[in-house]
Amino acid sequence: MTTPAPYFDDYSENYDAALAESLAVTGEDKDFFARGRVSWVSKCLKDLQVRALDAMDFGCGIGSTTPHLLHILKADSVLGVDVSRRCLELAEQKWGCAQIKFASLDEYQPSGKLDLVYTSGVFHHIPKDRRLQALDLVLRALRPGGLFAFWENNPLNPGTRYVMSQCEFDKDAMPLTPFLARRLLKASGFEVVQTDYLFFFPRQLRWFRSLEPALSRIPFGGQYHVLCRKSLT
Repeated sequence: MTTPAPYFDDYSENYDAALAESLAVTGEDKDFFARGRVSWVSKCLKDLQVRALDAMDFGCGIGSTTPHLLHILKADSVLGVDVSRRCLELAEQKWGCAQIKFASLDEYQPSGKLDLVYTSGVFHHIPKDRRLQALDLVLRALRPGGLFAFWENNPLNPGTRYVMSQCEFDKDAMPLTPFLARRLLKASGFEVVQTDYLFFFPRQLRWFRSLEPALSRIPFGGQYHVLCRKSLT
């Protein structure tokens, strides 16, 4: 369904180092961006007066974002799924607990009960002819009315393009524009609730970050977020 597991098995041990090297130009680390994305999702849920008690981290990798979903969203449980068994082993060793579980995507059976599925920077690794299949799995994992927080790197932002060009495991990347992402999501049966853009300013310009909520509809942030809903029927 997605990029073959051995591809990310090869990067599992040095994932953090490779990502840190590519992000160095921003002046921030991966945790800054992970916390920022999940905090933004939390804000969106509050605006919609929705709680995500049971969530999934789709394409969780080594699990760096998974605990943020638990703690920032105040979820009861989070399931991380990925194609790479080696990444899942590392995630389980570091983050596994009663509230956080991990599973291979090949073995996962959609329950149709999740309140929220979160994904970030995953779909640019999925071959174009398999993206609808991956989205169908997400759709079947959600309960009626459940939400999908879809984050991707924004190819309209030159800084993002540069960071991706420096990232060792983004060699296969096929970036999705926000327009293409929304079209794919709608074709899969999702209702698009809103599209937001985040991460306009590197650390050197951090004094301007308080402006980001006001800029969130301008399509030039480093990453974008398409919040979608599964139909109630």
